[in-house]
Amino acid sequence: MQDLVLNNRYRIEKLIGQGGMADVYLGRDTLLDRLVAIKVLHPDLANDQTFIENFRREARAAAKLVHPNIVGIYDVGEDQGFHYIVLEYVPGHTLKDELEAGDLTPKQALSIALDVAEGLQEAHRHGFIHCDIKPQNILLLPSGIAKITDFGIARLTTSTSTLVFGNQDIMGTAHYLSPEQAQGRALDGRSDLYSLGIMLYEMLTGSRPYEGDNPVTVALKRVQDHPFPLSILVSHLPS
Repeated sequence: MQDLVLNNRYRIEKLIGQGGMADVYLGRDTLLDRLVAIKVLHPDLANDQTFIENFRREARAAAKLVHPNIVGIYDVGEDQGFHYIVLEYVPGHTLKDELEAGDLTPKQALSIALDVAEGLQEAHRHGFIHCDIKPQNILLLPSGIAKITDFGIARLTTSTSTLVFGNQDIMGTAHYLSPEQAQGRALDGRSDLYSLGIMLYEMLTGSRPYEGDNPVTVALKRVQDHPFPLSILVSHLPS
């Protein structure tokens, strides 16, 4: 893929991320001479015309979201058999990387949570529900500002996914699902806020409130059990 140019405009430079539905590349918009992120769908999805039609529709709709805490969508297209979406390039790393590197301070956790909440408020105001808020979908700039990525794309992927044991992408998502998502019920913006609460719990304690050997176990615990209070896990949290 390196040096491939899509639609005579977007040159792929290097792979920077991989996921269950697409690979993400650092690229350059040769027309505007700026760095961009290019998400290229996996071939198995690219052969599903219904998915592709929904993918284009969701991406174009999500492109209307303009907010400092949401990764911008610039373009969506197809060339040489590759279906792709062009995104704002965000230098930095994901919240998942930050959590794996060590515990965040309560002040840092609160700042990230507030940024995500601001982005969600704007999206919900426009009728968008993300449906897959998790650390992998939160990008952190060197300044510490948090940006939500995969609006529309995450919703589309989540809606076509099922909880299947052994699927690591779905397993990762299952830890952050709201109870209504786990039960297959109707969703609204509160589902995203629940997932944000799960992330804040993890940022403050270093662990997720519900764990299990497979997605179904995690989902059942979320519906049936209560998490340990923060005060038990982290005694030094300010009140």
